[in-house]
Amino acid sequence: MIRPIEAKDAAACCDIYNHYIEHTIVTFEEVPIDAGEMRHRIDTITASHPWLVFEDSGGIAGYAYAGPWKMRHAYRFSAESTVYLAPDRHRRGTGTALYKALLPALRDISVRAVMAGIALPNDASIALHEKVGFEKVAHFREVGWKFERWIDVAYWECVMS
Repeated sequence: MIRPIEAKDAAACCDIYNHYIEHTIVTFEEVPIDAGEMRHRIDTITASHPWLVFEDSGGIAGYAYAGPWKMRHAYRFSAESTVYLAPDRHRRGTGTALYKALLPALRDISVRAVMAGIALPNDASIALHEKVGFEKVAHFREVGWKFERWIDVAYWECVMS
């Protein structure tokens, strides 16, 4: 079941996110966060944009949200999206289902363009984004440093009509 996030989901989302902080390059954060910080982030995002969770058998299997792309007023119809899945939920349709719910929710609040930054390499994330209609529009070389190496970041965009 996909539904809007609730305060009670913060700890589960925090656990999912901390896995990516500690073990992957998909986020450039390097220090795990606590549930209080996750609740703060949820409150900040949901003040203006959707944050959805995929609940399965009583637990959170993943989440997706979007926030402002940039802070200048002219960007008000653009957003940046992200999806995080529990480690055992990859390649099971969870990310696709989340995006298929998130994109219409963004359209409902008049978002026209959605950007997604992907730290490279990440074939699974690229495949997910392209499957739901994103196209690669930019590639920045060696912009992140994590795990003692330089990391490229590319951006994919979905322009909704």
